[in-house]
Amino acid sequence: MRATLFDKLWDQHVVTSREDGLDLLWIDRHFLHEGSHHAFAKLAARNMKPARPDLSFAVADHYVPTRHRAEGIADATIKRMVDQLSTNTATNGIRLFGMNDPRQGIVHVLGPEQGLTLPGLSIVCGDSHTSTHGAFGALAFGIGASDVAHVLMTQTLWQKRPKRMRLTVNVHLAPGIAAKDLALAVIARIGADGAQGCALEFAGSAIRALSMEGRLTLCNMGVEAGARSALVAPDAVTLAYVTGRPFAPTGEALERAATAWARLISDDDAVFDREVTMNASEIAPIVTWGISPEDALPVTAALPDPTREANAGKAAHIIAALDYMGLRAGQPVSEIMVDRVFIGSCTNSRIEDLRAAAAVLAGRKSRVPGLVSPGSSLVKQQAEQEGLNQIFTEAGLEWADSGCSMCVAMNGDGLAPGERCASTTNRNFKGRQGVGSRTHLMSPAMVAAAAVMGHLADVRPLLEGRV
Repeated sequence: MRATLFDKLWDQHVVTSREDGLDLLWIDRHFLHEGSHHAFAKLAARNMKPARPDLSFAVADHYVPTRHRAEGIADATIKRMVDQLSTNTATNGIRLFGMNDPRQGIVHVLGPEQGLTLPGLSIVCGDSHTSTHGAFGALAFGIGASDVAHVLMTQTLWQKRPKRMRLTVNVHLAPGIAAKDLALAVIARIGADGAQGCALEFAGSAIRALSMEGRLTLCNMGVEAGARSALVAPDAVTLAYVTGRPFAPTGEALERAATAWARLISDDDAVFDREVTMNASEIAPIVTWGISPEDALPVTAALPDPTREANAGKAAHIIAALDYMGLRAGQPVSEIMVDRVFIGSCTNSRIEDLRAAAAVLAGRKSRVPGLVSPGSSLVKQQAEQEGLNQIFTEAGLEWADSGCSMCVAMNGDGLAPGERCASTTNRNFKGRQGVGSRTHLMSPAMVAAAAVMGHLADVRPLLEGRV
């Protein structure tokens, strides 16, 4: 049988199999963050040490403050979470990119940036958006607290092989349309459970045309379609990105690796359990309007009317979503006013994302307050070298340090009840950005457009003559 990219990766990491269908996988990279304290507690209870501490890498990102970091952490609970990670990694000999490390950042930004994420590797982390790393042609997926402990103890993990799904996107994205628009269009098309239980491979000319940053955004959002993992086959774009990264192979080792990576592609006659094809040229700027990433529409559309929905379940969802979001059926999307904007998260906080937002904001003022949190300290440094921070601050937005920030509202960055935010994050669930918060997901350029206009707006007119 010819094999899919996913099957090639899976088979290369199987140590042994059980009669019940579970495979024991070898784990090449194990990323940890502050939430891993449960797993370390299990190790301590058994008086055990990690089997391969050299293959685990810890990052302080979820709880670290993004503002006034030099003053330390005032909140005692948050400080305890960050300090616990430092103590646990030091005790167990694990490398930590801590709050004050010049390389610190969001784990799903830092991993690729440092060359820890490489094609062909198996990568896990106690975070659902670990699918991000599949953009390199890696087998990457999120795991739970018990699994984190199992990986620490054995460097392996029992897993059931998921189904395979391929989503092919042909033609190219039109000017002003970003990977985030594509991701939201995909989820709106197939649903929040459209790839449930699947390894989702993105393929086609539109995917090949994406930068690594764009592919990372797309794979990051794959889990929002229910995928267990998301993948893009490595190519020349991947190799160019990896080359020269601190932890990436060099010299002859890189040449050998590149030869092996070239074989990481689905065979021509490989069979998938499900196939979906889309045309990238038909995708417009997309925003979410409800309480699930699948509640997404072109910014030029109007909100759905539950009375016109034949499916009773969908009608009930529309009613609940409109009620929570404080919107009305049939309302034009472009009439939705916003109270705040946020640019950041593991979805859209890389240098390409900041440049896209700055291209819209340059020489303009934001009508609402907002926060810009770069994905890593190195991204922040590069943005400042390029003068992007000045564009943001002159527009009236706050320029912060790196971290998960307002995406999860764990570190003090959050919305007030009822506050509406145009956000580059990955989830618009109820209360995701704070109790009673209302989140609209979109691309960095679209968030910048919302900031300038004070309401959800089509970014394309604002880009005329600028790109």
